[in-house]
Amino acid sequence: MNKVAVIDYGMGNLHSVAKAVEHVGRELGEETEVTVTPDANLIAAADRVIFPGVGAIRDCMAEINRLNVGQIVEEAMKTKPVLAICVGMQALMQHSEENDGVDCLGFMQGKVRFFGEPLLNNEGQRLKVPHMGWNEVSQTQKHPLWKNVPDNSRFYFVHSYYVESTDTKKITGVTAYGKEVVATLADDNIFATQFHPEKSQTVGLTLLRNFLQWDGQT
Repeated sequence: MNKVAVIDYGMGNLHSVAKAVEHVGRELGEETEVTVTPDANLIAAADRVIFPGVGAIRDCMAEINRLNVGQIVEEAMKTKPVLAICVGMQALMQHSEENDGVDCLGFMQGKVRFFGEPLLNNEGQRLKVPHMGWNEVSQTQKHPLWKNVPDNSRFYFVHSYYVESTDTKKITGVTAYGKEVVATLADDNIFATQFHPEKSQTVGLTLLRNFLQWDGQT
């Protein structure tokens, strides 16, 4: 039995993530139990943990702090594979510029920045914020979650803020949207994505399948 806990703190497409993980579990032919829960005991009992997030960071951090999700994530990171998605990734950083500035969990070095206005591409054309849609991700480091995912595959993004990491050794993927943007980070047994793998069709499902098989080692 492969037990996966999706942390429920009221922010994120929790059930779409859960359904995607259940789908790839069936493809692997193994029994996969996916639980969407805020319960620290159930999360501690899981083999793998997903830390999702959608919405304003102020609201997300308020619920994370109220439910003590930070400690839950920190404990999970010590012993099992953890996948952080979108605002879940941003919440791992030290600080976000969103909502006039919000302190985050500080588990990774760096800040979350606003794209800026106007945001222009290399041809001087204006780009919309939020960045919403498909974009290529260049893999900057090898990682087990990139297995069978071709370099420069397109993933689905929805965000107005981006991670600026001060520890370049942790950056495993980048994308371009008016500037180079961190797409994925990895640190020991945690892997974090700015894009939504559950919305990224074949390559996203491949990444989730890899997560189900990942032992947390690089």
